[in-house]
Amino acid sequence: MPKVFVTKNIPEKGIELLQKAGYEVAIGSNAKGAHAVLSLLTDHIDARFMDSIGSQLKVISNMAAGLDNVDLDVAKERGVAVRNTPDVLTESVAEHAAALILGTTRRVAEGDRFVRAGKFKGWDPALLLGIELNGKTLGIVGHGRIGCRLAGIMQKGFGMRAVYYDTARDSVKEETCGITYASFEDLLKDSDVVSLHVPLLPGTRHLIGEKELRLMKPTAYLVNTARGAIVDEKALVKALKEQWIAGAALDVFENEPKLAPGLAKLQNVILTPHIASATKETREKMAELAAQNIIAVL
Repeated sequence: MPKVFVTKNIPEKGIELLQKAGYEVAIGSNAKGAHAVLSLLTDHIDARFMDSIGSQLKVISNMAAGLDNVDLDVAKERGVAVRNTPDVLTESVAEHAAALILGTTRRVAEGDRFVRAGKFKGWDPALLLGIELNGKTLGIVGHGRIGCRLAGIMQKGFGMRAVYYDTARDSVKEETCGITYASFEDLLKDSDVVSLHVPLLPGTRHLIGEKELRLMKPTAYLVNTARGAIVDEKALVKALKEQWIAGAALDVFENEPKLAPGLAKLQNVILTPHIASATKETREKMAELAAQNIIAVL
């Protein structure tokens, strides 16, 4: 009987699919001898990990949209198939990005803290002023499924104008999404909100650093629901402190769960604990797809 090692507890639907397929399922321990591994983005899947499993390992199914936690070169050398779970989290991540955009531009978290601290003494015409999104420009960096969906939400729901940058232009998507291409530099200079939707690759690590932050408007906001290391967090702390930009909203961090020194003390940033895909519907779909990937390969 093939054995599947699941690194941590996942929604039951995924486990049930594996058991119905006739596999032995081990959760959280007893990984040795497994033919398949169902991993999470917090697992570091490298040569040492694969050695601990054994040479019979055939597939690693990562319950995440990305694969940056898996050593793909080592897996390829050993003939181990690697799969992930894109598509199913498009809606939840795009919705969370939209929530962060609204939260930071309308200073929702600041307002919540203000009231809880007993500082609210009555209506004031200058209290916690934000910006209206209607007519503003949304810059999408990485125009894949999530970026395209976010553009649709913000254009149709809030009247924003959307532009995008990607390594290659896609005229079909431009027409489908009603979005305009811009160079990376122009996007940073012109956007009122910049939202990141690229995978973490050698070429995207610290894609947003001091140089890029200085290109942005002092009234602009940065939103990241992709991967933390796409942003140079130390540079961002400096930018927020010195008000090169108006604010930021982050769901991911460069060295999770640690934050860059000073980040948590800033008022002009919203911080959420990597929960962009955290809906009941999406997590169940991710678990099911991760299990289906294993079944298909084995």
